[in-house]
Amino acid sequence: MSSLGAAPARAEGKTPLTFRDHTFRIVQFNDTQDDERIDRRTIELMEKVLDSEQPDLVVLNGDNITGGCEDERAMRQAMNNVVVPMEERGIPWVLTYGNHDEDSTPQGGLDEEEMLDIYRSYPHNYNEPSPEGVTGSGNMALTIRATDRRQGAAFALFLLDSGRYAPAQVAGQDFSGYPTWDWVRMNQVEWYCQTSRALEKRWRKKVPALMFIHIPLWEYRFMWFGGVDERNGGNHEAAVVRHQITGERNEDECPGPVNSGLFSAILDRGDVKGVFCGHDHVNTYCGNYYGVLLGYAGNTGFGTYGLSGAERNRLRGARVFDLDDRTDDVLVETRMVFAADYGIDLTADDQPIEPLPLPGER
Repeated sequence: MSSLGAAPARAEGKTPLTFRDHTFRIVQFNDTQDDERIDRRTIELMEKVLDSEQPDLVVLNGDNITGGCEDERAMRQAMNNVVVPMEERGIPWVLTYGNHDEDSTPQGGLDEEEMLDIYRSYPHNYNEPSPEGVTGSGNMALTIRATDRRQGAAFALFLLDSGRYAPAQVAGQDFSGYPTWDWVRMNQVEWYCQTSRALEKRWRKKVPALMFIHIPLWEYRFMWFGGVDERNGGNHEAAVVRHQITGERNEDECPGPVNSGLFSAILDRGDVKGVFCGHDHVNTYCGNYYGVLLGYAGNTGFGTYGLSGAERNRLRGARVFDLDDRTDDVLVETRMVFAADYGIDLTADDQPIEPLPLPGER
């Protein structure tokens, strides 16, 4: 079998993820995005969400660190800061990459593949290397077993690397006037389809799933306005009813210049119940776009841009997913939780701290 059609990755030496009494909870943190001197409130928010929600799995969905790290040690410290909350609590976690994860690479030297090796060295990380021939780092499928082991996989997660920035040119033409973010490549779409089919063949059923990517799809914007050409309040009001949209949109979506066809593939396969991203920090909305949830997780990191003025930190938060393997779709609910829910200081300033101790230094 080709690498594109390989079986879903299994975290070596790790206890298989399993529903407990038919339930499973996932927390998504997005854009923690800081250097080694992280804002203390980012850690506080992560810790309070973990202690309150008691998730079975955490997804760090890209832009986990950013620029400003002057050497490799600083990069390792920045990475370590955002995984310590899960490691201290023994909570399994996985990550994807965003457009900022390699911002410190010119100074610190670590690229995404090398960072992935470091992340995978932590006891509670469930990442695996990307399949050979698939663009990006950390593309993987992770399955969650049903409470009744005889039923096999009850749910799956697809993690895709949505890249960083568009190439300077394609076919001799630049992208002036177009969005210059990256996009999911066709070989990644093919990998998803083949892996989805492999899961269906193995378990003799389509396995419901969630997909996590950092950069949103064009379909997010289409859903918000209920169309392509007309973008105004009236169109959005109609879209809210049609697509059951909740949450806020405070900035334009920032997809890449190319529509990857990923959403069409998802419709064709019929297993992915929702696609969730980050990237646009002050968007928190979620809607049902022709049977597939499209949603944001807001922004967890207090060191990044937020809303303007005194409201800068109002939307710092995380997204929670509740699963139940006794239901057809398994995904029962998704909701946002915010720093304000936990009484965290929302002052519009920066509150950096010294790096948390690296493994072996504690």
